[in-house]
Amino acid sequence: MERTLWVLALAALAALVFFGMRRGWLARARRQEAELPPFPERPADPGAETLAPATGMYIGTTKADDWQDRIAVGDIGHRANGTAHLHATGLLIERDGASAVWIPAASVVDARLDHKLANKVVPGAGLVVVTWRLGDQLLDTGFRGDDKQAQTEWAEAIRALPAQTSNQSEDK
Repeated sequence: MERTLWVLALAALAALVFFGMRRGWLARARRQEAELPPFPERPADPGAETLAPATGMYIGTTKADDWQDRIAVGDIGHRANGTAHLHATGLLIERDGASAVWIPAASVVDARLDHKLANKVVPGAGLVVVTWRLGDQLLDTGFRGDDKQAQTEWAEAIRALPAQTSNQSEDK
């Protein structure tokens, strides 16, 4: 009988912890939804791809000044396997079981290789992290590609996106 009471008490404690975590996540999502503009919609035709698609894992999106402050609006905060597609008009990350993430080329500020983002730490510089502007906020979005050799090429190509977009608009 005493063991049963201990098990029930621990189960109740675990349920209370999970309830508190969920409540905190939902409060974070409400707070961020009030301060962030809507995320950009994926265009119907983003144009031709500039690099071959890369499979891997979408790590998450955080505020650029805090690698642990995960954005929880909608399903943006959920990690998912997916495929990254780089177009001259922006970066598209199609996620399995979640909505796609679209980062317009004009919003890209920088891209780098890093080892940490959204409470995920990997050995070496195993993440491509894109810093981009959403309204007044700077955000970091991370993707860990399956092909580690291509990560540097991806970071350089993403970094060049705003320059490509401004050159295309000057040509018109």
